[in-house]
Amino acid sequence: MKKIIYIAFLLTCTFGALAQNKSDEAVPSTYRNVTDTDTTSIADIKWKDFFTQPDLAKLISDALAKNNDLQIAEKNINIANLQFRQSKWNSVPQLNAFGTATTTRLSDNSLNGLSTRQFLGQHHVDDFSAGLNLSWEADIWGKFRNTKKRAKAIYLQTTEAKKALQTAVVANVSKGFYDLLMLDAQLDIAKKTLVLNDSIVFVVNLQYEAGQVTLLAKQQTEAQRLIAAKLIPQLEQDIQLQENAISVLSGTFPEAKERSSSLNSILVSEKLSAGIPAQLLNKRPDVKSAELALQAANAKVGIARAYFYPSLNITAAGGVNSFESSNWFTIPASLFGNVVGGLTAPLLNGKKIRTQFEVAKAERDQAAIQFRQTILVAVGEVSGSLVKIEKLKAQYAIADERVATLKKAVNNASLLFKNGMANYIEVITAQGNLLQAELELASLKKDRLSANVELYRALGGGWE
Repeated sequence: MKKIIYIAFLLTCTFGALAQNKSDEAVPSTYRNVTDTDTTSIADIKWKDFFTQPDLAKLISDALAKNNDLQIAEKNINIANLQFRQSKWNSVPQLNAFGTATTTRLSDNSLNGLSTRQFLGQHHVDDFSAGLNLSWEADIWGKFRNTKKRAKAIYLQTTEAKKALQTAVVANVSKGFYDLLMLDAQLDIAKKTLVLNDSIVFVVNLQYEAGQVTLLAKQQTEAQRLIAAKLIPQLEQDIQLQENAISVLSGTFPEAKERSSSLNSILVSEKLSAGIPAQLLNKRPDVKSAELALQAANAKVGIARAYFYPSLNITAAGGVNSFESSNWFTIPASLFGNVVGGLTAPLLNGKKIRTQFEVAKAERDQAAIQFRQTILVAVGEVSGSLVKIEKLKAQYAIADERVATLKKAVNNASLLFKNGMANYIEVITAQGNLLQAELELASLKKDRLSANVELYRALGGGWE
């Protein structure tokens, strides 16, 4: 028996080492196109300090308090915690109370029936019992210990799942808020452009009435005005749809969202520290969840392996027993007790146990592959966010310069047109180009803010 226990211990250590080796996945020392090895990361910043706009902070706070997916995740944590606490009692002896009363009608032609009728003067036998029943299985092969480890890993995995969900909620609410500010800015641009177009239409109408321009000029300037006019209801629709989407994230019915911030008033952070990839192993909840899933799968292998070996069971029972109810609780005559110890080893079901063991090992390999994949995705998301931040900054600088140039062009075209030195085509072309350029600039500003948020989420920020 000592030799068997020793072999089982060695097997447990070996499988544990294998699982540990699979958890120690190598990650690159730096992100792509990044040479800095500074370990400072914006993921260490709490979300209340990362998002400084008061109206955005309120939206995020409301969403974290009322989001239905987060509340479901909290219930999953409670369930896993109860199961983990229950697993601690697997190795504790089970004690049950029992009480039975039976009566058996014996055949008159049977030997028992003849004996009962002769000695008791009746055709039936009564039996009354009450007592305690104790059973205990020795955890020689670590089945209960591995069950506890697996339950703990699953419990911790649910906590990491909630953290990952919270990072997603924080990121989605903030990006939705920036989308809302972009739409506000674009609506303001459309309204200002409409006013500018109205002034040009007014002048062209006067010229048309004076016979200075043709009907074609009047129609084209009015058509250009309608482009800006059409944008207004479209943007108002998009604003309400975006507000509805944020409401759903916040666990409320669709409603308007109060906001004092504007897109132009928000500064885009230029320097955001990403740290090093190795920090993702401890910071990103989905990576930690995948690692815990691997631990749970390894514990399941230990549980399946324990079924190959004999189980030691000890049972004991004691109480009072009598065939007459009047003597049921007569002490000490009615007292009884028994203790049974036995080994149970699998014989004919070895194939079933082997299949369960192989399935558990395959599932552990799946968990290891999924863990590696999660790390790859995490590093890829951070690298993608870094390059997006860099290239969007360059695009924004070019777009901003284009808007400044087109504003000068519109002013010059308007002055030349009023002085008869430019035609209406040059004016409406300049106005149309400026409208599209300003709309694009607002979109790029939103994209830059969203890229910063995505980097914050990709690094594992938002759950603290």
